[in-house]
Amino acid sequence: MAVREILRMGDPRLLRVAEKVEDFDTPALHALIADMFETMHAAQGAGLAAPQIGVNLQLVIFGFASNQRYPDAPPVPQTVLINPVLTPLSQEMEEGFEGCLSVPGLRGSVPRYTRLHYEGVDQYGKPIVRDAEGFHARVVQHEVDHLHGILYPMRIRDFSRFGFTEVMFPDLDPKADD
Repeated sequence: MAVREILRMGDPRLLRVAEKVEDFDTPALHALIADMFETMHAAQGAGLAAPQIGVNLQLVIFGFASNQRYPDAPPVPQTVLINPVLTPLSQEMEEGFEGCLSVPGLRGSVPRYTRLHYEGVDQYGKPIVRDAEGFHARVVQHEVDHLHGILYPMRIRDFSRFGFTEVMFPDLDPKADD
């Protein structure tokens, strides 16, 4: 396992549309996933998409029991999600503050569907079918956006609700967003 470099906003590789994963249960895929979890944990992230470490594949990981960057967030199940498809379960959306390991030191209010259904497969090619709501749904949408070349600032509607973590959230450790 290795901690990989996380690409930062401005790197054109973050704007690509990721390719589908075709081969499952391979040593290379397992090594990539192990590196992604190591990288996510080292950065105290809630999730990580393969494009964030320069790998142009439809692969995201997410999940935590608790998270320093989002201290009020409920637990999200640890998940490896490959070739995901998201379907909103209603048109209800909610604004919520997000940060991103590829956009360090900043947070912004982003509208997201409050409830969604997601499908895909895990690293063994076994189906994953879940319904999610609240923060879990937000995390999935945020990570899957990376597979389409979308960073959360592209979804912000009101830039008066976008800024530096240390200014907007003085009680949070600003280094937790780096």
